Amino acid sequence: MENQKQIVEILNDLIEINNDRAEGFERAANDINDENIDLKAIFEKFGSQSRSNITQLASLIGSRGEMAEDGNTILGTIHRAWIDIKATFGGSDRHSILSECERGEDAIKKAYQEALQENDLGEDVRETLLSQQKDIQASHDAIKALRDVSK
Repeated sequence: MENQKQIVEILNDLIEINNDRAEGFERAANDINDENIDLKAIFEKFGSQSRSNITQLASLIGSRGEMAEDGNTILGTIHRAWIDIKATFGGSDRHSILSECERGEDAIKKAYQEALQENDLGEDVRETLLSQQKDIQASHDAIKALRDVSK
């Protein structure tokens, strides 16, 4: 029973960081200026990806007879506030936007790596996390490539 509790805790942590990611990308998409309008669809796609991840994670928690949390992490809230400050004070150039997004992607990649280090996740959880991790890695790589081109 203790293992189920630990799995639910790990899944809830991933829900929180996916909430942070979705809100961060949604905020970035809404704040895009005309010269970076091509990023809007990309950010909306990645925000939607995290919303889908949340649904899958919540389903795994529900199948264990528990309720999923729906909050955000404190670090995510701080990160979004920093993005707002940078946008307000001129840090809204393409490179800055993409650098902040990559920093957020690094955080979620780390969260998935740490979650997957747990040995007793169960096959259904491990399979879901590996699939989500693969998509997040691809998103990270796309953001990084865009950032590198923007220098």
